[in-house]
Amino acid sequence: MGDFGTDTGAGVADAAIGYRGPTACAAAGITYRQLDYWARTGLVEPSVRPAYGSGTQRLYSFRDVVVLKIVKRFLDTGVALQNIRAAVQHLRARGFRDLERMTLMSDGATVYECSSPDEVVDLLQGGQGVFGIAVGVVWRDVEAALSQLHGERVDTGETLIGHNPGDELARRRRDKAV
Repeated sequence: MGDFGTDTGAGVADAAIGYRGPTACAAAGITYRQLDYWARTGLVEPSVRPAYGSGTQRLYSFRDVVVLKIVKRFLDTGVALQNIRAAVQHLRARGFRDLERMTLMSDGATVYECSSPDEVVDLLQGGQGVFGIAVGVVWRDVEAALSQLHGERVDTGETLIGHNPGDELARRRRDKAV
């Protein structure tokens, strides 16, 4: 899986911060068994640091955790894992650009990316039952969960307790203004 790239929006995620498997599980609401399986099968691999044999800790980026939570939401609504896999591959191919502004819709079989209200309406007028995931809501849920959990600095390995990326940005802006 390719790198998700550097997060740029409002200091939501710092490229120098990674989250270990148990933290990613807690924020995404999944089991460690699911996390491990999805990493081994290439569905959602840790983009900060993959596992290299035994003893190394996978590190997931903020966006990785958002995608984990999206996968979980689709599974909870009955979408087959193979269809979710196709949707994640599509998002990956797009480089996960504008992820937080997307609405992902599904009729239970196919997953659709809707980037405008008109696309959502067109899908709803198709007549079949559909459900949607506003990725921005998932984004904020993950941000809130991770602010209560432990992150890790990639360069030093320092554990950041209750790291809130937004707090860091606010501090930098305050320091710059003075």
